[in-house]
Parts: sequence; C-alpha cells; structure tokens
Amino acid sequence: MAMISSKALSAKAVTAARPSRRVVAAKASASRPLWLPGWAPPAHLDGSLPADFGFDPLGLGADKEKLKWFAESERVHCRWAMLGAAGVLAQEIARPDIFWYETAAKIDLPFNIVGLLAFEFWAMHFVEIKRWQDFRKPNSVNVDPLFPNNKIPDHEVGYPGGIFAPVVPGNLEELKVKEIKNGRLAMLAYIGFVMSAQVTGKNPLANLGDHLADPYGTTIFSKAVVIPGQAVVPACAIPESVKFQGINIPTPCFLVDLWP
Repeated sequence: MAMISSKALSAKAVTAARPSRRVVAAKASASRPLWLPGWAPPAHLDGSLPADFGFDPLGLGADKEKLKWFAESERVHCRWAMLGAAGVLAQEIARPDIFWYETAAKIDLPFNIVGLLAFEFWAMHFVEIKRWQDFRKPNSVNVDPLFPNNKIPDHEVGYPGGIFAPVVPGNLEELKVKEIKNGRLAMLAYIGFVMSAQVTGKNPLANLGDHLADPYGTTIFSKAVVIPGQAVVPACAIPESVKFQGINIPTPCFLVDLWP
C-alpha cells in the first residue's frame, strides 16, 4: 500500500508540474498577434511565415508542401493586386474622365491584338515556368540560359533580390510582413473596385466622393438588399460585351444574383 501511494503521489506531482498542451498553446499565442485574440492557432501556423496571424479555420495548410505553395501563391497575388489597384487609382487621378473598367477596349493599337496576346502568353509562360522551377528546386534557375552573364545570387524562394531588388529600403523581415499586409488589402480593394464599377459605372475615387457627399444614402446597403427568398439588386452598369478590333469580348457582371 505504501508503495502504491508513493507511486500515485509521484504521478500526481509529475502531472502537476507538466503544463497541458492547451496552456502551452495559449502562452505561445499570447506572444504573437492573432486574427482573433485568445485564439489558439493551428500547429502548422507557427508564426514563421510573414504576416502569419494563425488564420486557417479549414486547415488547408496542414500539409507542409501545400502550405509552401499557398504562401508563394499569396505573394504573387499580393504583388499583382498592388500593381492593379495602384494602376486603377493612378489612371483615375491622371484622367478622371475615362472609366477604368473599359479603358483597354478603347485603345487604338497600330497592330493586331492577337499578336500581342501571343507574345504575352509566351512571355508569361516562360517567366512562370522559371518561377515554378525555382520553387521546386531553389536557386536552380539563377543563371539566364540565353545570356549566362545575367545571374542573380542565391536567395530565399519568392525573394530573388539582385536585379529584381537592387535596393532594400529597410529591414527585409519587416518588409516581408508589410508586403503581405498591403497585398491582402490590395486584393480586397481590387475586388471592391470591380464590384463598384459594375454597380455604378464609375471610377473608385468618384464613388468615394459620392459616398462622402451622402454617407447614409450611398452605401452598399442602399444599392442592394439580400434576404432569404428575395434579393433587390441594382442593374448592371457595364455593357454585356465590348468589341475590340472586330472581336466580341463578353463582359458580364459576375454573381449578379448575389450582389453586392
């Protein structure tokens, strides 16, 4: 009996001294910002990725290889979205009289658009294959196959440096986080630009001016109401299709039944 009691007491002491996994996770999450305060992040989001706030409720990144690809995909989408959002705003500032949504269809080109598209498809295919090869085997495509004198140093995947980043204005780790944060905002902003253009037929800054002039009368709720079994949606403000160099290009409003 004495031996059993001593073993039970020692087991209790070990259990008491060993913190639970939930407590450890709570302490670890308290040391980093999370998308929901007090939320225990999943194990695969340990804070090592830039701008990792522990958001993956569906567990899509539980596979390490998939998580690496998701991170690379997000970087690329962030960069394109930032360029796109900045381009839309810059175009409106320079020429507010031109509607950004249909600008490309009104350009007079001195050559056939099919040739330009063919070149773009080839160029983008070449670049994307190189990016995929670098992701699959890091630093395997640092040297230009056509011009061997053109090369970049060994680098982390997604951050080639060299000619692509001749100047790094600050701490690189901090810039990685800022890039993802701004990129996520840009992706949301670009979706907003598209939806507002389809609803109002105006540029984003013009829509902002309308909202500031009438904050309560010009909102997402004044444009549409969606309730179970019924939806009141605005008419599509853009044409169903445009014709460019004799080619009819469909331009439908997407998700019409779910607007906004």
